[in-house]
Amino acid sequence: MQFEQIYAAYWQKIYRLCRGYVNDDDWAKDIAQDTFVTVWQQLATFRNESAISTWIYRIAVNNCLRQIERQKRLPKDHFRHEIAEADSVSPEGKIAFLYQCISELKEIDRIIISLELDDIKQAEIASIVGISEANVRVKIHRIKEKLTEKFRRYDRD
Repeated sequence: MQFEQIYAAYWQKIYRLCRGYVNDDDWAKDIAQDTFVTVWQQLATFRNESAISTWIYRIAVNNCLRQIERQKRLPKDHFRHEIAEADSVSPEGKIAFLYQCISELKEIDRIIISLELDDIKQAEIASIVGISEANVRVKIHRIKEKLTEKFRRYDRD
């Protein structure tokens, strides 16, 4: 597979994964771009031991985890500006709220729900995060319950 095909096929998915981590459009684009720079640089070394999508997601997740470490050093309000700017009842406001909720999840849960939202098969999610497929199903169920509860509170406010 050529790099251009990979980029076209995975850019949006990787961007959404990154957006779930940092809850900032520009920052998510930067992380996604860094991911594809790494993919481009390392494509010749890809050994086909897993699906190429799994390899790309692992690179993106590692980039996101590095950003989380940096994020911990900044004030929390730095990452909440989009929700304050968005109209809370608009679709954009709800999407911003969803990304905010995802960004507040534990790291493993962020990965899992972001991949689930991108319709990645649970077997591949299990491979990416290194847990059993049954555990992935349980975690997805619990994450959805948490997010549903947050949206119920959001709609009441």
